[in-house]
Amino acid sequence: MNEIKHARILIVDDHPKNIQVVGKILSNHGYRSIIAKNGIEALKASEKVLPDLILLDVMMPEMDGYETCRHLKESPQTRDIPVIFLTAKTETEDIVQGFELGAVDYVNKPFNSHELLARIRTHLELKQYREHLKQLVSERTAELQEAYDQIKKLQDRLENENSYLREQIEVRFRHQEIVGESDGLREILLQIEQVAVTDSTVLLLGETGTGKEVLARAVHQLSSRNKRSMITMNCAALPSNLVESELFGHEKGAFTGAVTQKMGRFEVANESTLFLDEIGEMPLELQAKLLRVLQEQKFERLGSSKTREVDVRIIAATNQDLTIAVREGRFREDLYYRLNVFPVAVPPLRQRTGDIPLLVWSFVKEFEKSMGKSIERIPKKSMDAMQAYSWPGNIRELRNVIERAMILSREDTLQITLPRSEVPPPSISMTLEEMERQHILEILEQSNWRVRGQNGASEILGLKPSTLESRMQKLGIRRNR
Repeated sequence: MNEIKHARILIVDDHPKNIQVVGKILSNHGYRSIIAKNGIEALKASEKVLPDLILLDVMMPEMDGYETCRHLKESPQTRDIPVIFLTAKTETEDIVQGFELGAVDYVNKPFNSHELLARIRTHLELKQYREHLKQLVSERTAELQEAYDQIKKLQDRLENENSYLREQIEVRFRHQEIVGESDGLREILLQIEQVAVTDSTVLLLGETGTGKEVLARAVHQLSSRNKRSMITMNCAALPSNLVESELFGHEKGAFTGAVTQKMGRFEVANESTLFLDEIGEMPLELQAKLLRVLQEQKFERLGSSKTREVDVRIIAATNQDLTIAVREGRFREDLYYRLNVFPVAVPPLRQRTGDIPLLVWSFVKEFEKSMGKSIERIPKKSMDAMQAYSWPGNIRELRNVIERAMILSREDTLQITLPRSEVPPPSISMTLEEMERQHILEILEQSNWRVRGQNGASEILGLKPSTLESRMQKLGIRRNR
């Protein structure tokens, strides 16, 4: 209030007597007076001194009070100074005109000193309140801006720190068919995203049952060829004399039994992706023809001399070490290098034990729908046992184990039984090949040496019968009769 008492008030009037009377009233109550005899002086004094309030006469020569008020309100420096008109005019339209120009009040002449002082005090207090509120808003705005800047800095820092995590989360959601959060799997998914947008050949390397076909589908779905279905061919599933016909097609009468014309997988996969699984089983005599298609995208059907052109992206997969196959003469070196443009090593399940709980629950949810059952819990002992198990059949074997447990389950707690060991546990010094041999022997004993069919060793292990027989031959496994 002390600021109000010593406020500076500009008196604008062309009559010296009026200035003297008003000035005396103001000085008697502690106000400081500034004098202007006309509108032009008032504008200059206002910009120079910036008074706290202006008492403005209306009727003045050259520039009347209305014009002076208009100039005051147009200037950024003086627009917020309250203006009170002093005039003998009492017509309503004159009063309205003053308010429209920005005046805050209107005092009629001759005025009562108490009324004048009361109105001056009211508008000075209102001005003070407005300035205080403006200051509070400014300070609060500055505080909020500072807080916002701090939040923005923290946000930027967190985004930088978590960019890798966010990238992994995005990858996970883009590949919902692929289950797992291990570092190895995340790295593979990032590699797949990088190569998918190209047309480069991808070679998926890994043991049987590790999910190579699922990864191949992910590459295809992320590519520009995803508008058409990916075509798949398992090179180990067909007799060698039918592989060429399946790949390249044949004309009617090309060989005994070719009663109709048939398109091969390369033609069907035109402008799409061809996934060649178990490429290491490709007959040696067909590898040169496959190499030509990979290099030139050209081939001939069996029984035809017409050269056909295609646009096919190749993804190949194998559970073999192709470098050994090349050394042994079972696989062409030039074909190997043509396929090995972008190799992706898929880790076995025993190297992804942290993903086992996620995979288990994923399979449980899958079988819940097909079997109409509901599982609420899995004993920790069972989960620990699964994480300690070597899983030679990898994810496919795990899925089979869960399916069997779901079939046998009658409660909401899933009891899981792993293949029983009937031989001494492996010693620490055993090689990986020895451990694999021992495990296959266990399963063969459990299935009474039945390789094929329901509950056969190949089904329990999650392997194709031909693959299991091949592994048995390589590991020297024979039944003692």
